[in-house]
Amino acid sequence: MSYGQQPERRYNPTRKMEQPGSDRRPPPYRPEPAVPQYQPDHAGAFQVPRNQPPARPARPAGRSQPPQPPQPPQPPGSSGHKPYGTPPPPRRRRRKGRIALIALAVVVALLGGLWIYLENALNRVEALTDYEGRPAAGAGTNWLIVGSDSREELSAEDEARLATGDAKGKRTDTIMLMHLPDNGTKPTLVSLLRDSLVEIPGKGQNKLNAAFAFGGAPLLAKTVELSTGLRLDHYIEIGFGGFANVVDAVGGVEMCLAAPIEDPLAGINLPAGCQELDGANALGYVRTRKGPRADLDRVIRQREFIGALTDKATSFGTLVNPFRLFPLLSSAPDAVTLDEGDHLHNLPSLAFAMGAGDGLVTTTVPFSGSKSVKGVGSAILWDKAKSTKLFQALRTDAEVPADVIVAPPK
Repeated sequence: MSYGQQPERRYNPTRKMEQPGSDRRPPPYRPEPAVPQYQPDHAGAFQVPRNQPPARPARPAGRSQPPQPPQPPQPPGSSGHKPYGTPPPPRRRRRKGRIALIALAVVVALLGGLWIYLENALNRVEALTDYEGRPAAGAGTNWLIVGSDSREELSAEDEARLATGDAKGKRTDTIMLMHLPDNGTKPTLVSLLRDSLVEIPGKGQNKLNAAFAFGGAPLLAKTVELSTGLRLDHYIEIGFGGFANVVDAVGGVEMCLAAPIEDPLAGINLPAGCQELDGANALGYVRTRKGPRADLDRVIRQREFIGALTDKATSFGTLVNPFRLFPLLSSAPDAVTLDEGDHLHNLPSLAFAMGAGDGLVTTTVPFSGSKSVKGVGSAILWDKAKSTKLFQALRTDAEVPADVIVAPPK
């Protein structure tokens, strides 16, 4: 190649061909568009200024992540979690409901089984029978309540513990008439003195408790009906040993004594003041005739104690305490005897009336004095006019007149 000649260009397949009219100059510099500024709107979201292209989201340093779509705005004060108190899902709700139904079914089955057991375990006697000349049924419901001193079910140890003595046969220390009205008048509890002189069918005149000794519950019930003119609807009898066990089952009964009572025959020596009486002391307390008015004071103590015992046995504290409730229920069959026509569902109304406190009218049958009868001894005579007035009020569910109520001494 001579001086001044251009070198011959060789073909290079990797070099980009030049375009016609190209002057091999780089394209002019064009700056990238500015990144738009994000400004929040009134709802807390960000808005892009109009007429500007959207900016590319920045990626964190060191880790490449795809851009996330914007989230909807949350209410003020919300953290994104479920608020407290959100109802559980339906499946959990159904599980809790099923457990509650199973528990309810178990309780119902337990109570049903206990009810059937007691209904079949209670002692029965044919106390109320039909006969010629029986009084017609009146208003309300009448219960005959009897406290039996039979020793048939007591062992020698129980007789010594309860100081019952060794008398044979069946007698009664307690005879009461409970009237439950059908209207709004108060129920009435009447003590029938055991030494009352009455006409016993087939036996002539004698003391009222002699009817129980002669013919048991049937003859006693018939004698009470003919003497009062009231038709009896239910019969309940409570025995010595069963009574003491019921008192022990409820943990004793508190009584307040105005004066001390000491009676070796009843096995008690009680100081004055308020005190808890266990089964043995309670039995002696309702049996003793110690006091200035003997049998009249005793029937008052009987009414007060039975009311206090019933109130405690039906109290909430006893019913929810299994250590009280189950011993009470287990001792009931040995303590209670019902008429053959009576059932367990008849007892609650009697129990609540006995524990009514001031809502219960209590009295002794009005009497006019005593009389000595050959072969009988000293017997109490009923006041014919007042006793008739009392029993007539009970027969018609009328309010008991105040002048026929024999109140305790003040």
